[in-house]
Amino acid sequence: MILKSKRALSAGPVAVSTGGLAGCVGVEANKHSAPEKLTPAAVKAVSPAFAAYTRDDLFGGVWEREALSPRDRSVATVAALIARNQTIDMPFHFDRALDNGVKPGELSEIILHLAFYAGWPNANAAILPAKAAFDARGISADQLPAVSPTLLPLDEAAEAKRERQVSGTFGATAPGVVKYTREALFLNLWLRPDLAPRDRSLVTVTALIASGQVAQIPFHLNRAMDNGLTVAEAGEVLTHLAFYSGWPTVFSALPVVKEVLEKRPK
Repeated sequence: MILKSKRALSAGPVAVSTGGLAGCVGVEANKHSAPEKLTPAAVKAVSPAFAAYTRDDLFGGVWEREALSPRDRSVATVAALIARNQTIDMPFHFDRALDNGVKPGELSEIILHLAFYAGWPNANAAILPAKAAFDARGISADQLPAVSPTLLPLDEAAEAKRERQVSGTFGATAPGVVKYTREALFLNLWLRPDLAPRDRSLVTVTALIASGQVAQIPFHLNRAMDNGLTVAEAGEVLTHLAFYSGWPTVFSALPVVKEVLEKRPK
């Protein structure tokens, strides 16, 4: 055993100086490159049954259901992937979203929106896959939403009601949260014009369900429906997310969604 170890060590410097260094370079390079695209062949090589479910039940089934448009399915899928930091599927689904009619500016705004609703690191994780999709299509930064666009009109009565509730409940506990909720979110982010209010709501509700944040669903689902999301679409978002965030997250959200829908004016 000792002699074998010495022979291994005698060859070690060459192996370390080439393969070891290449491995380090590869790790470093991966920090600055988009994740490799997952292929159907790779899935089939690992789990033929998984490949069959993906083909038949996911893309041949849920994606073909008419209750939600392909574009809305892409919006929901992208939001779920970002909220859950699922980078391996981002290249495929960012491309699919653009093919399904999601505009580059809308994808840009979805990432921005989710920085607030899923956290900066999760939004950062989407940057390189999105940049790769944009680069492949010749989309440059000057074609994307402005830093400070002309904002949409504010519903002053609704905002005053929201502000009173949040400030009155949490102002003494976390005044900074109240401040940024008002100034960064509801007086700015939600009024940016390059993602329609309905779509911002769809993105928000999707992210909340996908990340298991059920306590925030009532406010944002009601807001989504005020912004134009229908009862049928809300139900179909849950069906779609069962595949993209798992059945447990959907069943955790179902009682909350059911209560919201039952309390909505008929």
